[in-house]
This record gives sequence, C-alpha cells and structure tokens, in this order.
Amino acid sequence: MHSYRRSKKALDKLVAGALLLVLSPVLLVVLAAMALDMLLVARDRGPLLYRESRVSRGQPFALLKFRTLRRDALARAGGHARLLEGDPGNLTWAGRRILKPWYLDELPQLLNVLRGDISLVGPRPWPPQLVEDQVAGGQEYRLRIVAGLTGPAQVSKGGDQLYADLDERYVEAYRTLGAWGLVRHDLGLLRQTVRVLARGEGLNY
Repeated sequence: MHSYRRSKKALDKLVAGALLLVLSPVLLVVLAAMALDMLLVARDRGPLLYRESRVSRGQPFALLKFRTLRRDALARAGGHARLLEGDPGNLTWAGRRILKPWYLDELPQLLNVLRGDISLVGPRPWPPQLVEDQVAGGQEYRLRIVAGLTGPAQVSKGGDQLYADLDERYVEAYRTLGAWGLVRHDLGLLRQTVRVLARGEGLNY
C-alpha cells in the first residue's frame, strides 16, 4: 500500500496540469486581490505563499497554500494555520472574503500533486503531531496511503469520527479496486468536490 498506483498517478498528473491551465485566470485574480489587500492594509502584508509540514505515505513534505492569516496570527500558528482560521479576526481581508469561502487558498496544492507529494483524492494530509496521535490511537492508514487534495471526508463535511470512517473506506477502495475502478472512483469524488466548491461551502464570515 506504500505504492502510488500508476493509474492514480497518471490521473493526478493529467488533471492537475489541466486545472492549472484552466484556472490560471482565477489564480491571477487571487494574486491581484492579495496584492491589493497588502497594499491597502499594512497588517495583511506578508508572503503570498506559506508552507506547512504535513504527512503523506508516512513521509513529511511541505504543503503549499496561499496565505490567509495576518502576520501576527501566522506567527502564532505553529505550522498549522487551520487552528486559527476559524476566527475571522486572524484572517486577511482576501483570506476572509475570497480565499476561505471558495477554498482558493488550496490551489497551490496542485503543484504538490504534480510533484507527487499528494494525490488529487485521498485522506487529507495532517500535520506530523496529529498523525502521531492518530497512530497512537490505532489508526495508521496515513502511513500507508498517499494523502489527497480532496477526499470523501471533505465532500461529506462530517464530524471527526465520520472523517476517519470515510478515510478508512477510501483506503479499502484503494486496496481492492482495479486500476480503472479506482480512476472512476476518484473521478466521482472529484465531481462531488466541484459541487461543494460551486456552492461556496468553505468558511464564511
């Protein structure tokens, strides 16, 4: 299960590359909005991108994101911005109004997909400490499978235990489905993800 199946890897490269091309106008709008925000609001200034240490197939890697947190909040994040993103006071204007409601802060992770750090579909990559805690509790699937940009737990928007259950079901599908069966399974989850994005079901303030 440490293997990154060829059919899945081919789908990842094809779709991630195509999305970067198709979404290039969106990327330009995001960058323009962030630049304008930093020009007008001093405390929103900082790097466009930031990196968080996450785990995929048991290995740490640098997850890329557009920065949503203000400088002071980012300094307190400790490598896990999500813990502070629920408070709108911690977010930049662009993060609050544009990036988080539409998950646009996640777009740089298409580069992680192209690099092979993560897949398009799979359990979301967690920070090392949270993975260690989960493994200590007897759930070690994050050590065995490539993490994903999206997955069944994300499109369902369920609770913590449901997340783990859905992740385990995906791991089982990864293990048992044939090459094209897995591709069809991933494509179905990608379609569900598009519907979630179209409804703007990210964080809203």
